[in-house]
Amino acid sequence: MAVHKLILDDVFEEVTFTLVAIHCALEDYRLAFLLNKHLGITLARRSSDLDYNGGKSTYSIFEWEDSKQLTNWSLVSNICKTESYQESNYQSLFDIEEKITKTIHLLSEYKQVDYFLKIDNDYNFNKEKYIINSLLKIPQIATAYSIDSSQLKSKDNLIFS
Repeated sequence: MAVHKLILDDVFEEVTFTLVAIHCALEDYRLAFLLNKHLGITLARRSSDLDYNGGKSTYSIFEWEDSKQLTNWSLVSNICKTESYQESNYQSLFDIEEKITKTIHLLSEYKQVDYFLKIDNDYNFNKEKYIINSLLKIPQIATAYSIDSSQLKSKDNLIFS
């Protein structure tokens, strides 16, 4: 009996994208406005936020599809703050509830990063250096740098569709 061996190396290609980390203290809508102004793009808030853990953590996202360059731009927040109340264990006459704020990160290995700019392109994207230099010229942005997407542990969190 003949043995057939199937090679699937070409079928499952690694999705290529450019990921830029942005450190700044601005609100998400202000940062999207500044990126639109300085990069000449048109980011708009998505109707629904990214939802992970069944609604326990949501992240704001702004997107723009450039049909001329066949490129999808996404600006996503890395920080989600949730508030919960917990009853204290102190023995007292009154019920005391403590307010607990938890911070959950989209990419836990980059906890210092405030926002990520993800640029999906089917072809070789060669404007990465220009984009980072343009971002560094914005006075409200502390720093911006490129992240090697092949080294990410939680790369599945960057699938937005």
